[in-house]
Amino acid sequence: MSGQARYTVPVDVHLILRRAGDEGTEVLLSRRAGPVYATGMWHLPSGHLDPGEDMTQAVIREAREETGVLISPEDVASAVTVHHRPPSGGSRIGVFFEVRRWEGEPSVREPHRCDGMDWYPLDALPAPMVAYCRAGLDAYRAGLPAAVHFQRPDDAVEHTPAGPDRTRLVPGPPSGAHELPDSLRRFAEKAVGRIGKAAEVSWIRTGSRVWRLTGRDGGTWFLKRHRGPKFHDREVAAYRTWVPALGPSAPASSPRTPRRRPWWSPR
Repeated sequence: MSGQARYTVPVDVHLILRRAGDEGTEVLLSRRAGPVYATGMWHLPSGHLDPGEDMTQAVIREAREETGVLISPEDVASAVTVHHRPPSGGSRIGVFFEVRRWEGEPSVREPHRCDGMDWYPLDALPAPMVAYCRAGLDAYRAGLPAAVHFQRPDDAVEHTPAGPDRTRLVPGPPSGAHELPDSLRRFAEKAVGRIGKAAEVSWIRTGSRVWRLTGRDGGTWFLKRHRGPKFHDREVAAYRTWVPALGPSAPASSPRTPRRRPWWSPR
């Protein structure tokens, strides 16, 4: 409203460092310690943005400072955004980033703020856990892009399964939003001719997008928009060198799916 101060909130970044474990997907959690908020509770490695840095830079910095792992910007993927209000009032925005590739072995690097760190199955998270963090992981596990987590003054900071559920999961856009963009359609039609049908077949949260294209006069191709030049160059090199060298032994999408000729596009 005119004449009033703009509404502003702090921004947090949260690191979902994930790996494949014996019991399914695992995420790295740390236990807060010392004179900090939610001491004694499990939480994702996280922190605030420093002046002048962007969110990707912030989550890479927090990962290095808290766990010692080194992450490339190309390996950071947006996962979930949470609008959170703690019991003490006010609110904040938390942006959760997924990382599946890194260098180094995670370990406690800030013992004055953290007294434990370990991998936990996404379906068997430890207690006590900060409810704010749990809200983000619940949305992440559900494959949804956002959540609202507004707690009330008498709520506990920690996640309590028997307590009130303050998490409201927010779905993504309708399926129509995943149609092939016009710019990519024009790019593809220059290479393969008129396209009759395009269906998105992307894997969840890989950071790239893939469409299966069917020509109006027949033929099937796959169009992929990569996360960046490094991933594009790596996959093109595979198609041009490794796949021909492997011949019939080259991997396919499934035993029942015939190998198609790909058509790729750098982002």
